[in-house]
Amino acid sequence: MTSSPDLITVAQRALHSSAVLAAVKGGERSRALQFMSESLRERQDDILEANTLDLEVSREMAVPELILDWLKLTPERLQTAGQILQRLAELSDPIQQVMNVPSYQVDECHTYYQLMPLGVIALVYESFPELGAIAAGLCVRSGNSLILRGGPEASHSNQAIVDTLQLALEDAGLPVGCLQLLSADQGDVIRDVVTLDRYINLVIPYGRSSLVQQVIRQATAPVLKTAIGNCYLYWSPSGGLDIARWMILDSHLSEPDAVNAIEKVLIHRDHSMAALKTLWNSLKEKGFKLRGDEVLLTEFPEVFTAGVDDAEWGQAYLNDTIAFKVVDKLETAISWINQHSSGHADCLATESYQESRQFALGVNSSMTYINASPRFYRNPKRGSPIALGMSNQKGHRRGLISLEALTTMKHIVQGNGGY
Repeated sequence: MTSSPDLITVAQRALHSSAVLAAVKGGERSRALQFMSESLRERQDDILEANTLDLEVSREMAVPELILDWLKLTPERLQTAGQILQRLAELSDPIQQVMNVPSYQVDECHTYYQLMPLGVIALVYESFPELGAIAAGLCVRSGNSLILRGGPEASHSNQAIVDTLQLALEDAGLPVGCLQLLSADQGDVIRDVVTLDRYINLVIPYGRSSLVQQVIRQATAPVLKTAIGNCYLYWSPSGGLDIARWMILDSHLSEPDAVNAIEKVLIHRDHSMAALKTLWNSLKEKGFKLRGDEVLLTEFPEVFTAGVDDAEWGQAYLNDTIAFKVVDKLETAISWINQHSSGHADCLATESYQESRQFALGVNSSMTYINASPRFYRNPKRGSPIALGMSNQKGHRRGLISLEALTTMKHIVQGNGGY
């Protein structure tokens, strides 16, 4: 099935706009980002009204509670998106930076590389209406066009946000075609858009694993895979109770998307019963539902609500459920994590330097956290990168999906014609 003419027109417009945007000076793009931030604030009531309509329709259609949580906008969530756009406006221009390349030299020539925009990026996402605004900000800052394909549950919210940002882009004198929204009701848009590799340089899927896997299966354009949830913690016998408890609790505090929430905990069989029961009681007091492997379920039926199916170890709960498993050594924990974790953020609580080094080098994840909370901050402290999410792949980029992930590198060899 070929892509519809309307979709091709959108892609062609985005491609043309990306060339225009890449040539715009960084100061002009900063000005546009300021306009975008102000517009979100000024039209907040209109966006929240559209979101209320989406919520009403979604509840009537029995949309899962998780998706409703992701969908529901608040003034605080919109303000956070606006703050991110303002912070992006204040950053130095990430493109057209010139850097030397000492490892690649040509006789009688000056060799360097320059960061350049990718071109056209497509974001395929479900719920999270404000994510479209944040992605738009990252793309404007990095000189890329953006095509949004949101879920039908957020259609009114997404349209209100895109209309708001397009007006700001127009006021700033930038091409409106650099930000476009595809209708979620327009046929099989996901398949059609992710196969437009002639125009689209990168596809980013964001949402549940089923959505991400669908995009990966169907795409012919490059995909930057994202991951949410199913992060592991190995609690070593040398690790303190307070550290392990804090790492788990803090990882679940991000709202509305606890991207790096610890959902699986591997405990060494040498831990004292007193420490284990203290941890479990603390979690239950906070409202967490605890599941255990066969050993724990047999020994502590009063603690665990249910056992864990084999498939669950490799799946994200995306709620207040945490599963526990007993292991006999660090090597076993590393092997289990590499087999079952989502691979974007896994953790270790230990007081052993040797264990920390072995874990950091042995765990096949994009980020490892040792005695540190993996909590994901959508709007981090100043000085930390602003990120759309986390990638667990080893392809185009790995780790935080920040501005650098939306650029590419061009090598330039400047000679004098042999003279």
